[in-house]
Amino acid sequence: MSEKMEVDLSGVKQSKGVWLVKVPKYLSQQWDKAAEKGDVGKITIGKYQGKTEVCFSLIDELTALDAVGENDASLQVPKDHPFTMHTVGGQTMAVFSHSDTDEISLEGMVVHRAECRPVVTDSYMKLKKLQIKESVKPQRLSQQLERAVTTIFKPVANHDFNVEYEKKKKTEGKMVRAERQLVLDMLFSAFEKHQYYNIKALVDITKQPVTYLKEIMREIGTYNSKGAHKSTWELKPEYRHYQSAEEEEEEMQTT
Repeated sequence: MSEKMEVDLSGVKQSKGVWLVKVPKYLSQQWDKAAEKGDVGKITIGKYQGKTEVCFSLIDELTALDAVGENDASLQVPKDHPFTMHTVGGQTMAVFSHSDTDEISLEGMVVHRAECRPVVTDSYMKLKKLQIKESVKPQRLSQQLERAVTTIFKPVANHDFNVEYEKKKKTEGKMVRAERQLVLDMLFSAFEKHQYYNIKALVDITKQPVTYLKEIMREIGTYNSKGAHKSTWELKPEYRHYQSAEEEEEEMQTT
């Protein structure tokens, strides 16, 4: 947890032992249908040939299954679910509860682990068949529309960013690469007027494709990725006809 939270540990003092039981998904779904704080079934614990046997029996009201698209009245959730018991295995496990007021409480320490498994009957086999049929249904289905969609989600012939990209592509496609020396002359002439240019301004001046222009600028220029002149190009020191403020300051200090 990223935040410190208080935990009610009164469950430790009471030394309550709890069972950690794994139940089928359909069974927990049926429990959700029960009235608030109502009974969902009963557990019987007995001895058979010296061995403890535990069984959960679902109440009759919760055995009816509301299956979408199924009209079979005999389709029901299994009523009896014997427990398969397991040892805790030397592990220390606890059960915590989380209230609506964000209070966390210790309910007790796990003393038994078990799996709740249904008795295999014709009704259970029908249920499994329905679950398999539901699992293989495609998550998305194509559907033919009877009329045009008039909501804000109506498809467009082309998106704005695609139009912008195509326009840029056509504009650059018309640009023909000039001789390298001619491009260099245009660039040097431009940098005699100003120290910094962004790539768009250089394209407008030279009328050259961006990729070709960047290739040349990497040889004679430096790209400013931060600072006051971020996203602009300037000539490398060996190509400048001027001195930068830092260079002028160093020269004055030397003299």
